Amino acid sequence: MGNSIQPLADNITLIATPELWLEGEAIQQLQTTATLPNIKLVAGMPDLHPGRGYPVGAAFFTTQYLYPALIGGDIGCGMSLWQTTVKIHAMNQAKLIKRLGNIDQPLSEAECISLWPDIRPLAEHMYASGTIGGGNHFAELQMLETIYAPETARQIGLNRQHLQLMVHSGSRGLGGVILDKHIRQYGHQGLVADGTAGSTYLMQHNQALDYAQQNRELIGRRILANLRAQGQKLVDISHNFIEPVTINGESGWLHRKGAAAATKGLVIIPGSRADFSYLVQPLDTVSALYSLAHGAGRKWQRSACKGRLAGYYTAEQLTRTVHGSRVICCDRELLYEEAPQAYKSIDSVIAAMVQADLIRPIARFKPVITYKVQTEKK
Repeated sequence: MGNSIQPLADNITLIATPELWLEGEAIQQLQTTATLPNIKLVAGMPDLHPGRGYPVGAAFFTTQYLYPALIGGDIGCGMSLWQTTVKIHAMNQAKLIKRLGNIDQPLSEAECISLWPDIRPLAEHMYASGTIGGGNHFAELQMLETIYAPETARQIGLNRQHLQLMVHSGSRGLGGVILDKHIRQYGHQGLVADGTAGSTYLMQHNQALDYAQQNRELIGRRILANLRAQGQKLVDISHNFIEPVTINGESGWLHRKGAAAATKGLVIIPGSRADFSYLVQPLDTVSALYSLAHGAGRKWQRSACKGRLAGYYTAEQLTRTVHGSRVICCDRELLYEEAPQAYKSIDSVIAAMVQADLIRPIARFKPVITYKVQTEKK
């Protein structure tokens, strides 16, 4: 084990290497959050970056309290990875973009069922079903660039001759409604987990978690249908949620805010839209509170991106990447906010976790087409 597991205090661990860039504000937020009542253990991931009061890229263990504000408004946000039947040798990027079309409009309940006959529709929670959303959410067609663990790749069905599809989305407004209601009633204080308010929040949280997983499934099926292809879902993980756990013999609640669960099989970890993505196998992750990085992590705040980049890149230039991939995004502001330069190198994030013996890389993927939003922002 290398020196990438750094104790910042008795109850705070940070996964980072000297080469990894981390913003001081993010570490300060991590340390401040660790002082909240009943926060027992805290782990910062190598993609740690500042959030709205609380850091993104971290896990928090409590034994009595729930902190909805740590999870934030996009409950259940996560990633899925599909193996598609789209053949690379016959791939035409322009044709794929045309077939993909516009998937910004929500699906009706009937359309959801037609795509997924076995769906359990949450009719009262039809929050933009089948759509990706804004911010850092996206869907991406990828090529399998490197295989590190051939046997594992073969077992799960990865195919170098076909494209893969990655989907990053969440509960599409439902989680925000739940959080807003909680903040209005209780502010940012913790809730006693087995109290009335805590039980109510957990019930609503679990509904949003289910809805986010359903939404990623619908997005994947919708894209495959538009591409006239089929696919097999290989991975689906969430990285904004609470779950019951036992750590060091104590039963409690693990809050993940921008941290992938390392207890549910393989994990897909994306880079920026001009960087690689990795499929990894979790190893012994107890030192990281059974969690892993969920992505590359931001270097720049969204509000700073256009000012830093507009003098060097046009919006049109940001729709093409060094890998020859295309970014479908008709929101010019979002193109700058989500530019690759605003993110850390995914290789540095992966290296920190490898050095800490937290993961074993399985495969690396290269972007081909990234879909963010087709409808031009008014």
